[in-house]
Order: sequence, then structure tokens, then C-alpha cells
Amino acid sequence: MNGVIPPVCTPMTPDGEVDAASLVRLVDHLLAGGVDALFVLGSSSEVAYLTDAQRAVVLDTVAGHVAGQVPVLAGVIDMTTPRMLEHAAVARAKGADALVATAPFYTRTHPVEIRTHFRILAGKSGLPVYAYDLPVSVHTKLTADLLLELASEGVLAGVKDSSGDDGGLREVILRRQAGFSVLTGSEVTVDAALWMGADGVVPGLGNVDPSGYVSLYRAARQGDWEAARAEQERLVRLFEIVRVGGRRMGGSSSGLGAFKAALHLRGVIDHPTTALPQVPLDADEIGRVGKLLAAAGLL
Repeated sequence: MNGVIPPVCTPMTPDGEVDAASLVRLVDHLLAGGVDALFVLGSSSEVAYLTDAQRAVVLDTVAGHVAGQVPVLAGVIDMTTPRMLEHAAVARAKGADALVATAPFYTRTHPVEIRTHFRILAGKSGLPVYAYDLPVSVHTKLTADLLLELASEGVLAGVKDSSGDDGGLREVILRRQAGFSVLTGSEVTVDAALWMGADGVVPGLGNVDPSGYVSLYRAARQGDWEAARAEQERLVRLFEIVRVGGRRMGGSSSGLGAFKAALHLRGVIDHPTTALPQVPLDADEIGRVGKLLAAAGLL
């Protein structure tokens, strides 16, 4: 797996249900931007806030609408292996091409348990599994030794690295064998990750500006690092939208609220609603998102 793989936001109606019509428009917006695959039910999809029924609506809507145009990766993120296996069975039935899974969480897990978890998930799901390295939420860092051992067994097809550990990312890239895909989850250091040898990017901001990340990726693949850096710097300035909520709310409320506000301002989704109990952006904060969009040439 390589290229630009945005973690698709989940548009919602004002009463908190999945807005399938807006989700279809968002998928079309991403495909028109030239993305290489779609990742649903990840952090930017607000997966932690969705019911199982809402997860199913997202999978049905996206996989059904994409209809094989690009691969669809489905997050099966949950606290335990048995629950992730249930999500994996649903994802496979609804047409997902691969799974994205964290280590188990809530209880702290030993590396032996994490290895067992991924082996069971890969063995029983029948789909390629990508590890999601997200220590800020899972409280476990997936080490290079663990990832590459599981890759050598054929358990893992790749990793989405959202750890913020650039040294660890580089170690995985340097030591991996052919066929193991390394994807960065950082919006703001994509050019550096690609220069190190990463295969692609999974950027939440890619919902807002998919063509920007596609341009960055293509410039890097062509060896035009000056163009890649210039596009990355434009996207870094646009990424300031995630901070408009300031200290009035948590980072998730501010960041996901900003992505949805931007998509609403761009006419892609009907409502900027985020799932409870996240704090919504106010009119002034949404206005600041609009100014940053305009500065980036998106309004």
C-alpha cells in the first residue's frame, strides 16, 4: 500500500447520526483529489465515538460507493481482541480490502500479548492487517522489533505510524523487508518521511485538501524535493486550523471540529457536527478556519 490514504471523516446530522449523503460527497471529493486509497473508522473518523451500528453505516456507504475504484482500509479499533475480531468480520462482509488495528488497550498489555493479538487477528480475519501505532491513545508503543518480527511472519502488511517518533519510524524503514508498507500519520512532516523512504501518508488534513497531499506525494516521488517542501509548508500553515479551539476544549474537539468546519465551508458536507461529548466550535472559531482556508487558496 502506498500513496495518499486519507482517514475519512464521518459527517453527522445535527442529531448525531451518520450523514450518509454527505459521506458520499466527501468520498467523491477525495477521489477527485486523486487519493490512492481510503481509510475509514480511524481517529479522524471519530471511531471511538461511533456505535457498532454507525460503524456499519460508514462501511456500507463508503465501500458501496467506492465499488473497487480504490482500496478501502477499515479500522477495527477496540479494546480487546474478541471485539476487534467482530469488527473484522463485519468489515470483510461489507467489502473492506484491509484492516487497521491498534494493540489492545484499557488494560496494559505485554509485548507477548500484543504479538498474540495481531497473530489471531490476521489469522482469523482473512484480510491484510496494518498495525496502527498510536501510543498517545493506546498507551503502548509498537517497537521496530515487534513490528518487523510480525512482518517477517506474514502477520502484518504494514504500519500506520502516528507515534511522533521519527527515529523509530526511520528504524522501521531501514530494517524492513520488501513488501512491508510504512505510512506516516503526520500531516506536517510528510516530505521528511517520504525522503526517509516511507511509502505514503494517512493525513487527517487530507480530508480538507486531498489534492495538496497528492501534489506533495507526487513531487517527492519525482525527486522534486523543493516542490515537495513548498507544498508541505503550505499545508503546515493550513494545519493551524486544528488549534482554533484553543484552551476552551480538548485537542480532539478542536482538530476534528476544524476538519468538519472546513469541509462544511467548502460545501462538501452539510453540517460540521462532531460526536458527543466533544465541544463544538463557535462562530468566531469557524470564521478563523475560513480565513486559513482562504489563505491556503481553498475558498
